[in-house]
Amino acid sequence: MAAEKKDLATTNMRAARLRWGHLHSSIARALRAYSDEFGFSVALGDLLPVDHVWYVTHSGLLRLARRKRCVGIESTALLDLCDPSSSRYVFKATVFTSRSCKGFAGYGDADPSNVSPIVHGAEMRVAETRAVNRALRKAYGIGICSVEEIGSFSRESESATPPKKLPPQPTNGNGYCGPKVRDRLCQLIRQHQLDGELVKAYATDFCGVKTLREASRKQVENFVTHLADWAEKDRNALLCQLNSYLSNKPKDGAA
Repeated sequence: MAAEKKDLATTNMRAARLRWGHLHSSIARALRAYSDEFGFSVALGDLLPVDHVWYVTHSGLLRLARRKRCVGIESTALLDLCDPSSSRYVFKATVFTSRSCKGFAGYGDADPSNVSPIVHGAEMRVAETRAVNRALRKAYGIGICSVEEIGSFSRESESATPPKKLPPQPTNGNGYCGPKVRDRLCQLIRQHQLDGELVKAYATDFCGVKTLREASRKQVENFVTHLADWAEKDRNALLCQLNSYLSNKPKDGAA
């Protein structure tokens, strides 16, 4: 079994590099973890990277449910919350992992404002898919978000455009030492109850430097913006990413 997991992780790494080119070290580390823990396959389209973050797909979740011998999925439109005239739909899905399971519920909504223009007119199906995805993620303890739950697939194109610049700030030429940027990072850590050492390790990886002090102000600003966005949209997925750095975290009392 261990050999099979190792083979899958290796296969996924190879497939990911062929499809998306060089992988950021944090992305590669997370891919190995998802390969080992959930058996997701890149070649089969189970995972997609968006803005340095992995997202699981609906097909990947369904394949996982089949491997886990899921006994059933039930979905229902919540009519009191639906408004067909404005193409707004809300669904509840329940996943039953065994015959004695009481069910894991998930909710999904969709309307023209939170789906890609490509799927306008299919909001009802998107809402049901989102509900099923959330129920499956809850049932099998999957912390990463599904790509179908993203408000708009335009995020994939946004990753190629430069993020908005913060107002000019005095600096010594070193991004990490800029007080306002550092204060914002500390505020995010406190607000979302994150581990400062793990955030620092992730920031170093994200900026592609050996130590955070080598990063430019622009790189740190980009990281802070990325961290704030991810923490707000899916804190559980962010925690999963940060926990991948636990093996590198210094132990208490270490020299």
